[in-house]
Amino acid sequence: MSFNNLDTLYRQVIMDHYKNPRNKGSVEGDALTVDMNNPTCGDRIQLQLQVEDGIVQDAKFTGEGCSISMSSASMMTQAVKGKKLDDALNMSKAFSDMMLGEDVDTEDLDMGDVESLQGVSQFPARIKCATLAWKAMEKGVQQ
Repeated sequence: MSFNNLDTLYRQVIMDHYKNPRNKGSVEGDALTVDMNNPTCGDRIQLQLQVEDGIVQDAKFTGEGCSISMSSASMMTQAVKGKKLDDALNMSKAFSDMMLGEDVDTEDLDMGDVESLQGVSQFPARIKCATLAWKAMEKGVQQ
């Protein structure tokens, strides 16, 4: 697949998550709740994680912001559900490294659609948008 076709496919995946967010809403029952915002562009998110026996049983978010921040939150919640906390944190580390433009081997992490955000690393002003939900997840796990 040529770079232009791959770029177009990635844009379609990002826009699909933005227009049809997965896991948007609130977790029923007890959940870790984290509020974060990106003051530079106004993105805000409330992330809820339901964790049992060290495994993310459910992850949902509410918020508003640009297509990058909201699609990243949608992808992140899909990626971490059913994962051990250590695996979720490893995914967050890999995602942060990817946003910094580093080569990341994600074969063992099953990041799903998250890799479609790789192109965001070309736009430093948007990296905070992409990492907002992931930083919220890290903060929630550390609580």
